[in-house]
Amino acid sequence: MSITASRRTTSVIAALAAVPLFVALSGCATASSGAGSGGGSENETVKIGVVGKGDAQWAPFVEAAADEGITVELVDFGSYEQPNPALTEGEIDLNQFQHIVYLAEYNSASGSDLTPIGSTAIYPLGLYSTKYDDVDDIPKGESVAVPDDASNQARALLVLQSAGLIELKSGGTIFSDLADVDTDKSKVKVTALEAALIPTSLPDVAAAIINNDFVEDAGLTFDDAIAQDDPEDPNALPYVNIFASRAEDADNETYLKLVEIYQTNEDVQAGLLESSGDTAVPLRTPTEDLVASLKKVQEDTEAKK
Repeated sequence: MSITASRRTTSVIAALAAVPLFVALSGCATASSGAGSGGGSENETVKIGVVGKGDAQWAPFVEAAADEGITVELVDFGSYEQPNPALTEGEIDLNQFQHIVYLAEYNSASGSDLTPIGSTAIYPLGLYSTKYDDVDDIPKGESVAVPDDASNQARALLVLQSAGLIELKSGGTIFSDLADVDTDKSKVKVTALEAALIPTSLPDVAAAIINNDFVEDAGLTFDDAIAQDDPEDPNALPYVNIFASRAEDADNETYLKLVEIYQTNEDVQAGLLESSGDTAVPLRTPTEDLVASLKKVQEDTEAKK
């Protein structure tokens, strides 16, 4: 039995749409049997954009795909801003690095139609510090850093609010930004930095929200987090990480086979847990739920413009 299948069924409701999240026990249960553009023949090369090519899940994934007659070429990107434009322009065939909120914001801003074709996992987002061992030890008026990209910033602010460090005027939503911070009622000041730069800036602030991809860059482990969000929170579905394709490739049999391999191969799943420091919660969310969540978040994103 795969690691994913042995986990308990998770039920998560999207923040803005009542969309159930079920951990299916037969990988990629909603995949269409028809091939999209690009067909579904074996012995083809599929380029997948990632951020963190060296993560432990990718080597067994490439090997398992090869066993199925699919050559996977991993294209490593240095920042989150690059894989979606590369996919839109056809430089790669799929990408796997982002959650639904991030994709919704990209589609809304660019006019693209990238779509989720399968889930991978959800990752708790952590608050780290090299100066303090407990959130309560952070003095009033100190500075805390959060990522500057909109989707991760909103989630980071929700973590800080849950930790009692700030108060958000709106109560907190997936659209919260620095302007939503009630400075008079907050314990700390919040500053935004590029996600990749936060690890090296950690000594300059009291604490920082660090995306999982960059935790080890700061010389930290995931166990060092002094606060984090709950992956089973009812607002979690928009933060499920996904494989994304262009809309015309959503039914491509080869791409869906790769999703199935990722979700069900025991070595891949073990690598996923290893690379995340056992923080990842692997999921097999029905694709129709991912698409519905993307649609709702994207509609709300565009309505706020």
